Amino acid sequence: MGIFARKNTTATVPSAAVNPDLAALSGTYTVDPSHTTIGFVARHAMVTNVKGAFQEFEGTLHLDGSDPTKSTASIDVTMESIDTGSADRDNHLKSADFFKIDEHPMMTFRSTGVQILGAEEFRINGDLTILGTTKPISIDLELNGAAKDPFGNERVGFEGKAELVRSEWGLTWNAALETGGVLISDKIKLVFDISAIKQA
Repeated sequence: MGIFARKNTTATVPSAAVNPDLAALSGTYTVDPSHTTIGFVARHAMVTNVKGAFQEFEGTLHLDGSDPTKSTASIDVTMESIDTGSADRDNHLKSADFFKIDEHPMMTFRSTGVQILGAEEFRINGDLTILGTTKPISIDLELNGAAKDPFGNERVGFEGKAELVRSEWGLTWNAALETGGVLISDKIKLVFDISAIKQA
């Protein structure tokens, strides 16, 4: 939850603008890890982007289609599962320089409110906990659609994005570059592609 810098949370649209078909989606959903991506992008050496994702997580969404502002979301991410395509880099991220996974094995998000931005666009405000530090964050999500898969599961999909300033959660490790600047950006982009299955 399209899960992190904080954004203006004052702009909303009237609930009348919400797609009336959303009412049929009301219910509790379990995030499907095999069809969901929780990823991130960090600027590296001031010239390129490093992308990564978490491979192990659990999440629950409660959707209130009649009044989306009453919807809720929670996600628990296993930090051991971080994957940037480089074992050395992943091990460094798991170490005491960054996520300290021996002390803080999980990253969590708990929603505190939902705003309606458009007919199928929403902003989820919530609390993100990393390294034992909890800070507010906003995630902008767009409803991609809903369908029944070949196995009879009712699915709903969202795509989202957010930004966070990692130093606010105590992630301060960095290295200076000879040409000026730093090795890793303080601002991190988060990206979400979520598929969730409706519970019976």
